Amino acid sequence: MKEKTPIRIIIADDHKIFREGLQSLLKKKTHIKVIGEAENGEEAIRLIEANEIDVAVLDIDMPEMNGVSAAKIILEKFPTVKILILTTHGEGVFIKELIDMGVLGYILKNRGKEDFVKAIETIFKGQEYLTGDVLTNYIATSKMPEPKLVHLTRRELQVLQLLAEDNSSKEIAVKLKIGTTTVETYRRNLIDKIGVKSSLGLVKYAIENNLVKK
Repeated sequence: MKEKTPIRIIIADDHKIFREGLQSLLKKKTHIKVIGEAENGEEAIRLIEANEIDVAVLDIDMPEMNGVSAAKIILEKFPTVKILILTTHGEGVFIKELIDMGVLGYILKNRGKEDFVKAIETIFKGQEYLTGDVLTNYIATSKMPEPKLVHLTRRELQVLQLLAEDNSSKEIAVKLKIGTTTVETYRRNLIDKIGVKSSLGLVKYAIENNLVKK
């Protein structure tokens, strides 16, 4: 049986000891491979130019070129590369700017290794990954436009609730005893029905309109 290609990542952070710590953490994760590391945004971009990269893990505070500037260039020049922001900055202004820019993942450095690994796995699939604290700050900073008045079915509300609880499509499928493809259909239909752009928009809508239990 042909082995699956591992998720190829780079790590950009100006603290060498932190980069080495992440490398050590991922050594036992055979499905994730660190292709290289950088101490600033410019080095990160050069690594992506020279290698096939799936996920770029970026800090915000870096010399020469910070993570915000690097993320903008990467999203423009390398649209297939997913970005995970790993930082100490939990301020809503940073979170809003980067998520609105197109960054899929944002977690704080005080989270555990499980969140870090899950974030990489999730955004690699093209899905957003924000921990609860980050999502709360994002919602507080980003005011949604006036929502559509829509009627949601019982099943749609169940899917919304499970999305708000940070379940993947596969996990939702198991809990609702339906197919993963069916879950994805519900998710896409909800996005169209409510008039948002992503699963993150669905969760924001659900929370702000008291459609889910917190």
